[in-house]
Amino acid sequence: MAKIRTRYAPSPTGRMHVGNLRTALYAYLITKHEGGDYILRIEDTDQERFVEGATEIIYRTLKETGLIHDEGPDVGGEVGPYVQSERQKAGIYMTYAKELVEKGEAYYCFCDQERLASLVQVVEGKEISVYDKHCLSLSKEEVEKNLAEGKPFVIRQNNPTEGTTTFHDELYGDVTVDNKELDDMILIKSDGYPTYNFANVVDDHLMGITHVVRGNEYISSSPKYNRLYDAFGWEIPKYIHCPLITDEEHKKLSKRSGHSSFEDLIEQGFLPEAVVNFVALLGWSPDDNNEIMSLQELIEKFDYKRINKSPAVFDYTKLKWMNGEYLKKMDEDKFFETAKSYIVDALKEEGDGVISSDDDKLKKISNMVKTRIEIWPDIADMVKFFAKLPEYDTAIYTHKKMKTNEETSLKVLKEVLPILEAHDDYTNDALYALLSDYIKANEYKNGFVLWPVRIAVSGKEMTPCGATELMEVIGKEETINRIKKGIELLEK
Repeated sequence: MAKIRTRYAPSPTGRMHVGNLRTALYAYLITKHEGGDYILRIEDTDQERFVEGATEIIYRTLKETGLIHDEGPDVGGEVGPYVQSERQKAGIYMTYAKELVEKGEAYYCFCDQERLASLVQVVEGKEISVYDKHCLSLSKEEVEKNLAEGKPFVIRQNNPTEGTTTFHDELYGDVTVDNKELDDMILIKSDGYPTYNFANVVDDHLMGITHVVRGNEYISSSPKYNRLYDAFGWEIPKYIHCPLITDEEHKKLSKRSGHSSFEDLIEQGFLPEAVVNFVALLGWSPDDNNEIMSLQELIEKFDYKRINKSPAVFDYTKLKWMNGEYLKKMDEDKFFETAKSYIVDALKEEGDGVISSDDDKLKKISNMVKTRIEIWPDIADMVKFFAKLPEYDTAIYTHKKMKTNEETSLKVLKEVLPILEAHDDYTNDALYALLSDYIKANEYKNGFVLWPVRIAVSGKEMTPCGATELMEVIGKEETINRIKKGIELLEK
């Protein structure tokens, strides 16, 4: 069996859409599962849509996601160049287009914009333009005369208008279309550049691509591709058309969603490995139904025949959960490398200049929030109270399960205040032992005391850790001030 070769062939038009990332990922997993080659090809023939810096985004995204290509513009290979504009300058596409003209499978078209506009029809409210093969009837002499005069032209594919064309997709099986639906698509544009459709076929053949992975919006174009393969006498690759990705409202995932690209998600605080894991499950699942998988595990388990044909829903809530699972498993020191800046920024925003410059305390806070956040920005609201006690309603001192209310909480705070004032060891263990002695001496339940103390020192119902751990970070002076503030609020 020939070695599997897949390619990722993005156009440098901006950020990498989630759908494009899934295409890149599936192509990578298919070939690496079988020990094949993964090729990167930059398709920049649409010069009007080219965005400066977009090629660098492609390289960076593939590096961050771990989808390392074996051949490409930056690493070389035996079937380069790997940038279509460079291949165009080498005359590759024009050479093959002229070969099709010689075979009668393509023809020169000299129609101007005015004539093409006259062919536009409105069908069910949509403008549709179907070329009428007008220039197919030009004699060889007329064609040569127009070319000699420098008349602008395109080269069109000569598709049949009768009968049917059938192609095979690995997921959808045999798909048959009526040939009258096959427009004579342009192969070479008037600027000399190939169209996406033509360059794709030529490059995939010349680069030995065995499996073509793309979105199912290209299913309707596949018969035209196959007619090109047949016209050249080339072997047709295996097609894997992936399902549409929709938002939660089952509409096509668009830029308006705010999380349609890989860079959007990274900026929102997601980990690259979590995004890759999540994107792999947009239309595919392993036979063991496990959901948390490393890239290596995905390679081992991936079977493209398990790709679902139904649209895949981009569940943002699920992605956040998955990202949280990755954060929980992260090494503490590695977690701190990123978490530190979020913690410091949040503390400084509240005017703190002490804790934010103490790495030991910052690490303690980092460890507190590590298992409680889903994305990096969650840290901010979780830690701001360390720098400044927020305003709060004393109603939060009441907790049925802890059997506390404002009256009992006031009593507890007044009793523990002198104990805390007289104590100087503000490490977590020492503080916990101190309050435990007080609890035992008064035959209280732990929550009866620790709930009001934690409320007083944090001003929040939910905190990333217990009362004594918070007190260790904010220190003795701030702890005493906050207990006094709690007493003052409760007395009012």
